[in-house]
Amino acid sequence: MEFVRWFLDALLVITSCFLVLLILMHKGRGGGMSDMFGGGMSSSLGGSSVAERNLNRITVAMALVWVSVIVGLGVLVRFS
Repeated sequence: MEFVRWFLDALLVITSCFLVLLILMHKGRGGGMSDMFGGGMSSSLGGSSVAERNLNRITVAMALVWVSVIVGLGVLVRFS
């Protein structure tokens, strides 16, 4: 049981860091924090490319893994 808890804790740290990096890689849509840091000056050549769609899919998948790890840790803490 202790190994599962250690594994889920490590997986939570790894997925959290990876999720932050994936979110920061997204292209700014304008009008917010991205404009403040120079994101508003980018050209609109990229649009909604295949790479952006793949980045969206990877981000959603990582978010689902992150949520499931949190739920697993909650269940483990609750019933142990």
